[in-house]
Amino acid sequence: MNQDTICALATANGVGALGIIRLSGENAVKIAQKSFKGKNLENQKSHTVHYGFIIDGDETIDEVMVSVFLAPKTFTTEDIVEISFHGSPHIAKKILEILLKNGARMAKAGEFTMRAFMNGRIDLSQAESIADLIASENEASRKVALNQLKGGITNEISILRNDLLNFTSLIELELDFGEEDVEFADRTAMNKLLQNLRHKLSALIESFQYGNALKNGVEVAIIGKPNAGKSTLLNALLKEERAIVSEIAGTTRDTIEEVIHLKGTAFRFVDTAGLRETTDIIEKIGVTKAKEKIASAKVLLYLYDEFDSTPEEVIAFVKEFHRKDLKIVLVHNKVDLTKDQIQNTFDKQLNAELFPEYCDELLRISAKDQTGIEAVKTILIDYVENLKDQESNVIITNQRHYDALQKSLQSVLQVEEAVSSGIHTELLAYELRNALEHLGEISGEFTNDEVLGNIFSKFCIGK
Repeated sequence: MNQDTICALATANGVGALGIIRLSGENAVKIAQKSFKGKNLENQKSHTVHYGFIIDGDETIDEVMVSVFLAPKTFTTEDIVEISFHGSPHIAKKILEILLKNGARMAKAGEFTMRAFMNGRIDLSQAESIADLIASENEASRKVALNQLKGGITNEISILRNDLLNFTSLIELELDFGEEDVEFADRTAMNKLLQNLRHKLSALIESFQYGNALKNGVEVAIIGKPNAGKSTLLNALLKEERAIVSEIAGTTRDTIEEVIHLKGTAFRFVDTAGLRETTDIIEKIGVTKAKEKIASAKVLLYLYDEFDSTPEEVIAFVKEFHRKDLKIVLVHNKVDLTKDQIQNTFDKQLNAELFPEYCDELLRISAKDQTGIEAVKTILIDYVENLKDQESNVIITNQRHYDALQKSLQSVLQVEEAVSSGIHTELLAYELRNALEHLGEISGEFTNDEVLGNIFSKFCIGK
């Protein structure tokens, strides 16, 4: 148990109805008692709440409720005291000053959660899920973070590690009897295990794209020539006049970004400057930014109309910016002005040239009349749903976990190759240990102080 007692404001800075200051450590109750006028906190049972006043000598600072939680059944597994006070920043500052004077010290970023990890209350992936839960901006990211906090990733990784550990132990045993040329590990059974590991690791790795979409949202770039109706489409999706709409081409000079939540997923829409050759310095910067947004987007809505574009221009654009991880949706706008509503020869040519190699969706809409807007939303929702592996209940959302899984998979592939080639037991043991270590990085069984410092530095001070 840590000898020093830490304290911090656990609620957000600023004025509020209530604020909470948290202490954790061996002397948490003793330090709180020094400034508390009410029952003797040191004689109270765990998980009890007590009314009284915070005092500084003869001066009363505030009327408070103090909660006492005794080790080991607490978040940090240490004694914890939480002081609920009237939510004034001045009162918070005064109480913290008193606690510091009485022997506590200010907590570092994430230090409460760090202690929970160091004391074995949670593993590292669960600690990270707490930060994700606090930062969740939509229902989908909340559910994923909560599942990870409950041990979703931990349980999955634990099963993989246990299977791998059994064979690693047998291989290590073979090394001890190297001179006798014996095999304790059944190579056929090992091959089956490795195939199963490869399959499960690959599934977890593939889930990262879906998990990242839930956690950080999907960036959607709205692209097209000037006056194609990009800002009108953004306004229609938002159901408000967010972007300036004008008959003058080139109205949007900079990028405009807005977030829309659809079926619990955040979509970050970017309305960009129209793509065209221009001598206007400001518009040139806007066009450059538009191209940068295309490079980072996951979905691209390319707007065009048959009055100001040719099929050849659309085809050239799509082929120029096409990449494997970018979903391009062709959006034929201003169909309210088109005579041939049902079967347009313009779109027929695009279908022949671009489908299915370069894109697989073509919508006919009128952003001005808000015709086809729901179809745009449906395509975006389906895009996220199609990323999900229906077989897997565990979703990877953390870049660090993703990197560790990639390294572990590489080690498993090396072991498979070594087994099939009949390579020496020593190499098998080396690669098996590597795979185990990389899996252990996720839960924190194998880590270093630099990694831990980086993870917990991103937390709130009071968490």
